[in-house]
Amino acid sequence: MNYEGHSEEVAARPPDLSARGMFINTARNFPEGAVLNLKFLLSLSGVEIRTRCEVRYCLKDVGIGVEFVGISPDAVEEIEREVELCAKQSKANRRSMRKR
Repeated sequence: MNYEGHSEEVAARPPDLSARGMFINTARNFPEGAVLNLKFLLSLSGVEIRTRCEVRYCLKDVGIGVEFVGISPDAVEEIEREVELCAKQSKANRRSMRKR
């Protein structure tokens, strides 16, 4: 994540991620409306996503909710695929826990 020349690495994973935006855990506070350059790897597929985003809300010392701005259709597809894979994996894990 890059904002006004400062960079910070963040981990992104469902359920914090959707095709429209994400929640980023960070102790750093950003003003609502701030535009960030964002780069992150999808945890299951390893695909790198690069996009700009706008801060929609900030929870002090917890994190920020951002909406993607100008994200490519390919990136949206990759994120949707990642969220679907994660949901399937979670469902399979719940099933295996019940069988025990």
